[in-house]
Amino acid sequence: MKILLAVDGSPYTKKMLAYLAAHELFSPKNEYVAVTAQLMLPSQARTALGKELVQKYYEDEGQRVMAPVTKYLQRHGITAKMIWKTSKPGELISKTATEGKFDLVVMGSHGHGALVNLVVGSVATEVLAGCKVPVLIVR
Repeated sequence: MKILLAVDGSPYTKKMLAYLAAHELFSPKNEYVAVTAQLMLPSQARTALGKELVQKYYEDEGQRVMAPVTKYLQRHGITAKMIWKTSKPGELISKTATEGKFDLVVMGSHGHGALVNLVVGSVATEVLAGCKVPVLIVR
């Protein structure tokens, strides 16, 4: 089974990983890819900081999110490919899942109610709407 792990460095990512471990979805037989997205800095900030500093920021943020995920997976005997890009998270997760021909997307959810989703949106809602792959949301 090819599983895409959508991670963001929040406590909900940790909860999702713990759920996978507890429900035996971790298996060396499966292929895992962890993906995270950083939102693009505003254009004025990118211009003021310069290309090199902005790229370093994106790289540092990606590593900050992925380091604990990598460590957790390794403790459970799992090796995963790590992907981090500058993009809208919901779009990146859906596109990666579809184009990568994944069997399952697993992600944590902040558990916001319908009113909050209506006002501010939700990455989980975007993934559910745009993804052609089954999605497991852990709350």
